[in-house]
Amino acid sequence: MYDMKSSALTIRLDPDLERLVARVAKRTGRSRSEVVRDAVRRQLALAEFQDLRRRVMPLAEARGYLTDEDVFKDVS
Repeated sequence: MYDMKSSALTIRLDPDLERLVARVAKRTGRSRSEVVRDAVRRQLALAEFQDLRRRVMPLAEARGYLTDEDVFKDVS
């Protein structure tokens, strides 16, 4: 939900992306701002995950974890 303590940020979208945002907003019953906030949150979470993975991989590889399947075998 919109927080009154949030700040405004102006971004520029190409026409195709603007139409896609509008279409998703209409289809989901959310505002365009909500759709974009959700997309930004997801992208930032993905970037954080990728950064963490990049930093952990050398440690994991040193212990024999070379693939996701190696990890799944031990945690399953």
